Amino acid sequence: RQSLEDENLRLHHELEDKFRPENIIGNSNTMRDVYTQIHQVANSDTTVLIRGESGTGKELVARAIHHNSVRANRPFVEINCSAFQPTLLEAELFGYEAGAFTGARQRKRGLLEIADGGSVFLDEIADMSLELQAKLLKVLEDRNFRRVGGTKSIKIDIRVISATSNNLDELTQSGQFRSDLYYRLNVARIHLPALRERGDDVVILARHF
Repeated sequence: RQSLEDENLRLHHELEDKFRPENIIGNSNTMRDVYTQIHQVANSDTTVLIRGESGTGKELVARAIHHNSVRANRPFVEINCSAFQPTLLEAELFGYEAGAFTGARQRKRGLLEIADGGSVFLDEIADMSLELQAKLLKVLEDRNFRRVGGTKSIKIDIRVISATSNNLDELTQSGQFRSDLYYRLNVARIHLPALRERGDDVVILARHF
């Protein structure tokens, strides 16, 4: 009978195969550049900012980075920043203590805490409020945080991968996105081309689907 360790190893190898950069569909020069960049950043532990229009595969690239890194056997936690109101997004990221707000009947671990040792993927980072951006910046600088309503500092070891379909350079210049956070997130950047920029990849994708 297969042991639990053997089953975990098999699943790990399946994930490795599934999220190899080469398995992201596309053979154009622009996509070959993306595969090269994935390999380069996966071998480091730096923050990565993925930019591209909606539907270009930013989540797939984030997963490929994680599953080809030294953190591959640790959690990959993702959250869409545009899907939550600011207060709810803060509670999702940092967790909360019992009684922190109405309806908080018991302690809840946040996604940052759950991702300890692994990677956090913050999709549509441009939709995060300025107040929450400041708190995320502090996490990146200090590698610790407090749950909402908590007093205990929680230390974490995470890699942050973020993505946006917006132009963060313009948002930073207009004051809608913090320049210091942008500096922290934009250590390595990957641009995903739109399908109209990928030549014959449209044929490859059509055949695949």
